[in-house]
Amino acid sequence: MKKSLILLLSSLTFLLAVSACNKTKQFEKEEQAVIDAYLDRNSSLNFEKKPSGLYYLEVVTGTGRIPVKFDTVSLKYTGKFLDGRIFDTNVGTANTLDVVVGAPGLIEGFAEGITYMAQGGKSLLLVPSSLGYGSIGIPYAGISGFTPLLFDVELVKVKAGPGK
Repeated sequence: MKKSLILLLSSLTFLLAVSACNKTKQFEKEEQAVIDAYLDRNSSLNFEKKPSGLYYLEVVTGTGRIPVKFDTVSLKYTGKFLDGRIFDTNVGTANTLDVVVGAPGLIEGFAEGITYMAQGGKSLLLVPSSLGYGSIGIPYAGISGFTPLLFDVELVKVKAGPGK
């Protein structure tokens, strides 16, 4: 009896895991369809798909310093959903987002994108959820799981890191 119960519970656990995996794959397919539709609607924007899955587009080529690990960068940015709704921005304020390159705290796709820029540059970053807020999202900020995001980023300043 005890072995039968353990076998039954193990089987149920396995079935739930397989079902969750199938749902994840379905959500990933739906997300890719949303990204593809955005790229089709905006075919004049020639995004480069990086090996990580980040879509990168340089809008204005920077002429200053290129940031490397441990440099501090000052950024102006606007974060949007692919339908154009803004969820976060510091544009129009005196504030910049100041972050250390390579330090934790930024979503992976945003952190990767700024490493392709030079001071004075502007870029668009289309960040799939796998490089953003993942399958969970940030519910309190209105960002659902499996949501691709678009960031309009300006690299205002690069300050050399320690020892440089």
